Amino acid sequence: MSTLRAYLTSERPASRGQARLGQYYRQWRSLRSNPLALTGLIIILALLVIAALAPQIAPYNPIAQNLDQRLLPPSAAHWFGTDALGRDILSRILHGTRITLVIVVLVVMSVGPVGLLIGTLAGYFGGPVDTLLMRVTDVFMAFPRLVLALAFVAVLGPGIENAVIAIAFTAWPPYARVARAETMVIRNADYIAAVRLQGASNLRIILRHVVPMCLPSVIVRTTLDMAGIILTAAGLGFLGLGAQPPLPEWGAMIASGREFIFDQWWVAAFPGMAICLVALGFNLFGDGLRDVLDAH
Repeated sequence: MSTLRAYLTSERPASRGQARLGQYYRQWRSLRSNPLALTGLIIILALLVIAALAPQIAPYNPIAQNLDQRLLPPSAAHWFGTDALGRDILSRILHGTRITLVIVVLVVMSVGPVGLLIGTLAGYFGGPVDTLLMRVTDVFMAFPRLVLALAFVAVLGPGIENAVIAIAFTAWPPYARVARAETMVIRNADYIAAVRLQGASNLRIILRHVVPMCLPSVIVRTTLDMAGIILTAAGLGFLGLGAQPPLPEWGAMIASGREFIFDQWWVAAFPGMAICLVALGFNLFGDGLRDVLDAH
């Protein structure tokens, strides 16, 4: 172990791979020293484990109805109680982590590359290209995300796939703004001028030298934005425009329990707690990751 630590902390790495591993190790040590970031990481890892093992750890079928046991309070048999159709709320929350994770991953995989591409093109070329792309970005940023997502879903129709498309269409502008700001600083660097003098094309400069420098800021923005994506997806589900019944989506579960909120509080409270906990985990981890990766 000491030999590995010495290898990773060497001040004179023998190769590019050793230098990269040493950088990752130093970043991990910095992240590990932040207890709040570690708490967020534990919550995220728990979400991944629950999503992977939901069928094995859920005590009941999440969509099977049992009207004889409807609206039962939390007990040893049903830790989180049952809903209006007699379905176990704990089982539905555990299976709902899969839906939440799928939405988050699909949205992030869509908006990250799109925002990074638009931002780097605008920042690198400037002039009319920058003006055109940023004015389009401003149009999308002029509307609240949930309102714009509702408009897209109203056109496309309800469902998980359309909810993902709607959220992705409304979530990319901040990524473009971050990438543009980073690129405007990087394009004037001496090493970019040296690469350009060597005959490198604009495409090669952007892909090989500009994009890698913008990635840390985009990754931090992505991590911090995941909580907003979860809340937007839950909002669409609450309004009946996201995942459709009987899928155990957390926002839809809150919507189905709002009429029982005063007498059978657990129907809406526990899904709401799940949303708050996961959003808190992403925010805590994102704050810690920003301190580690954001060089500015």
